[in-house]
Amino acid sequence: MRSFLPILTVVTAIVVFWYGAAVWMNAKWAQDQAVRAGVELSIPELVADTWSQERPRLPAPHQVVVELWNTTADMALQGRAMSKRSLIFHGWITLSATLLGFVMGTGAGILLAVGIVYYRVMDMSVMPWAIASQTIPILAIAPMIIVVLNSVGIQGLIPKAIISAYLSFFPVVVGMVKGLRSPSSDQLDLLRTYNATPNATFWKLRLPSSTPYLFTSLKIGMAASLVGAIVGELPTGAVRGLGARMLTGSYYGQTIQIWSALFAAAILAAILVGAIGLAERSILKRMGMSQ
Repeated sequence: MRSFLPILTVVTAIVVFWYGAAVWMNAKWAQDQAVRAGVELSIPELVADTWSQERPRLPAPHQVVVELWNTTADMALQGRAMSKRSLIFHGWITLSATLLGFVMGTGAGILLAVGIVYYRVMDMSVMPWAIASQTIPILAIAPMIIVVLNSVGIQGLIPKAIISAYLSFFPVVVGMVKGLRSPSSDQLDLLRTYNATPNATFWKLRLPSSTPYLFTSLKIGMAASLVGAIVGELPTGAVRGLGARMLTGSYYGQTIQIWSALFAAAILAAILVGAIGLAERSILKRMGMSQ
């Protein structure tokens, strides 16, 4: 219980601040409407109005929760989980691109890290380019990737997955390089005295030593991959996916829809990162590594 108390305190403070900000940002609209109607709002009426507007500047927390319920659990109970108005449907579209991009980025990152550790030429040439690639804003490069791939007939899931992979591979490269280089010189010298081959050194020492670093980078890479999938949906004018849901909400001033899609993305990210954390605890426990 004590471990949850700080979390509850922070969450409560955020919710209270959020409600206050909703009153402040939505009050002008409520007051303007009251003046046009020739009525004067009391403070309780003003607060109630700012928390119940159809298109507020900042929706109140309960409005976002209700929208999330209506577009997820309620639709699932009605058997309409894969309806185009359901966040489950849009979440699945984004999740598909996220997982594909994550697998692609992780695979490329691990292979690149192995090459960097074992080949000095790659360390001197490839690593600087990998670092430089992350200085390019994803909002600038995403439309370029989509346009180029569309020109050769590649559409749908693949362009978004490539953008996800672009964001997720770098944390894996950095984490794996650090992990593969983590064994001490004494450990490496010991294997040399046993005449261990480079392959044996990799599988018996370097790879197990890199496992904690790998899982840490996978958590970062998964979150980055989800961001990449959402960003990949924005420049295409897509009609499916959480990014498309946010985009259509911005077109029609549906701020509640935007915030609900944003929270759905955050929940999805928490589930994915949590799943990696569970796998990490299980695998490291089997390997005899403490957490």
